[in-house]
Amino acid sequence: MRPIPVDLLHAQQQWHATYRQLAVHPRTALRQQLIRLSAEVLFHPYWQGRRTGPWAALHGARHGRSAT
Repeated sequence: MRPIPVDLLHAQQQWHATYRQLAVHPRTALRQQLIRLSAEVLFHPYWQGRRTGPWAALHGARHGRSAT
């Protein structure tokens, strides 16, 4: 398994932080940031050719597991 690139890991961490902020402070700017980060994670080159996608990684990271 290839290691997750630093920029993808950073985007996933930002996604989770933004999601938590949005839950407390529902703001348009946070929704827009979450959409941008979602696209950044979803369409990252790391996922090309993999059977498991980015949503599995986000779900696994959210629950303390890594996707394989």
